[in-house]
Amino acid sequence: QVQLVESGGGLVQAGRSLRLSCAASGSIRSINTMGWYRQAPGKQRELVAIMSSGGRTNYADSVKGRFAISRDNAKNTVYLQMDNLAPEDTAVYYCNYRGGVMALGTYLEVWGQGTLVTVSS
Repeated sequence: QVQLVESGGGLVQAGRSLRLSCAASGSIRSINTMGWYRQAPGKQRELVAIMSSGGRTNYADSVKGRFAISRDNAKNTVYLQMDNLAPEDTAVYYCNYRGGVMALGTYLEVWGQGTLVTVSS
């Protein structure tokens, strides 16, 4: 199994920055994807940014140029640097891990408990 521990959420004013961290532990696959999703009140969970262990990234259009994802594979930790935050970024941010191969029966997807980011105007 894999466990995820998130940190870094909080309350900030618009235009300020926050950095989220997510540390994975347990049976980590060397080839995996880790990243962040978010869910605002009354809305569906959506992709924010993900990054593969090989360094490939994918961002939501709404955060491009403002958010940056990075990871430390040695520490099995993924980070999300969020700059120029806006009220519409207010949401619960969830860390996500995906590893293994579906066809081999080793695929595993794990979600963190979520961390609340609130951006005031």
